[in-house]
Amino acid sequence: MRLPTRISDIPLRLATGAFILNSGLSKRGADEETARGMHGMAAGTYPFLKDVDPTTFVKALSAGEIALGTALLVPLVPSRLAGAGLAAFGAGLVGLYLRTPGLRRPGTLLPTQEGTPIAKDSWLVGAGLALLIGDCGGDRRR
Repeated sequence: MRLPTRISDIPLRLATGAFILNSGLSKRGADEETARGMHGMAAGTYPFLKDVDPTTFVKALSAGEIALGTALLVPLVPSRLAGAGLAAFGAGLVGLYLRTPGLRRPGTLLPTQEGTPIAKDSWLVGAGLALLIGDCGGDRRR
């Protein structure tokens, strides 16, 4: 039986999966103040989230991160599927970085000190795309 994960994908999946799973687990018990802060930042960037209760938002975010982290860590989940989820999640974070005032230096893509923790999440998009398109060339030995 062949796993739907290439051996070369495993380090990338372990690193990103463990990071995201930990992030999701740490949000499970978020207090109301933390939930309001996370929701406020997300709703400021993505207005459709304004009507979502902050506690509900953080619970959903936590569950999504736990699911994505687990999918990345379980080799039975195809790398393309896990990569698509990772790229989409990372794109949402990059959108947050690009659209939130004060995270970038004016007129540039360079982060401010406050923006660096979110700008660094751009690596999630790259990792997701690498998993998503990693096998598109097929087996070149044939």
